[in-house]
Amino acid sequence: QVQLVESGGGLVQPGGSLKLSCAASGSVFSISAMGWYRQAPGKQRELVSVITSVGSTKYGDSVKGRFTISRDNAKNTVYLQMISLKPEDTAVYYCKAVRRGGGQEWGQGTQVTVSS
Repeated sequence: QVQLVESGGGLVQPGGSLKLSCAASGSVFSISAMGWYRQAPGKQRELVSVITSVGSTKYGDSVKGRFTISRDNAKNTVYLQMISLKPEDTAVYYCKAVRRGGGQEWGQGTQVTVSS
């Protein structure tokens, strides 16, 4: 089992920045990839970004060029640096860990609100 704890969400003005963190604990050696997803009210959960254990990354089209995912393997933590935030980025952001051999865990989510 892997436990995930997100932090860093909050209220920010359009054009502002936030950095989310996701700390993993438990069977961290089993993690093959970690990522961020988001879900806005009335919408489906969508991919924001993922990063594999070897550092390969992928981004959703709506965040390319504005968001950057990174990981600190020593701290078992994944980060999401978000810049040039827009009101449409408002959502609950969830961290996900994918385990080798199958299986996944989700964090509890952190609210990001972009509003003036």
